[in-house]
Amino acid sequence: MPTMPFVPVTYRERPRQAQNLAPGVRLPPPTRWRPGRPGELGARQPRGDLLGTPGPNVGYAWTLAERRRPDLALAEHERAEDALAVVAELAAKRAAVVGRAPVPDDVEFAMELLGYAGEAPDEVREWRPDLVRGAAEDWALRREVVDRVPPGLLRLPLAELAGHLVELREAMARSVAR
Repeated sequence: MPTMPFVPVTYRERPRQAQNLAPGVRLPPPTRWRPGRPGELGARQPRGDLLGTPGPNVGYAWTLAERRRPDLALAEHERAEDALAVVAELAAKRAAVVGRAPVPDDVEFAMELLGYAGEAPDEVREWRPDLVRGAAEDWALRREVVDRVPPGLLRLPLAELAGHLVELREAMARSVAR
């Protein structure tokens, strides 16, 4: 931790990082950093199926989704773990698309989209269990489900979601039919 300039520093308290250098030898200035190790992607994140959308603190979406567990309106053969996994991933992507950490509205958006927020239409209750079955244990399945939702629609405010639910749910139903 740096010391305030008005605090007197004794010789023994000074930083000693260059103490082993010969007299008159100075450390060279640091060179510019370049990504060169495996896993260092630089400024551009690759795009494509199953690659995800990086964002700040996206794991918090799982905590927010878990808080909504009692509110899930599940169909007869659905597991809460599978539903929460897809809801959390969708909320995380929505937050990352706009460049912020997840908030409760992101989870509400995902629950509304998938029909977990209340009484879902019959056709949603027909295709949804097949869509999310096993999602809690299958990362690729969650990514596939989340990638079906266009990023432009994830930018919609929660209040405008109702007008686009039909087209979003049709896109989700088509992915189940494949």
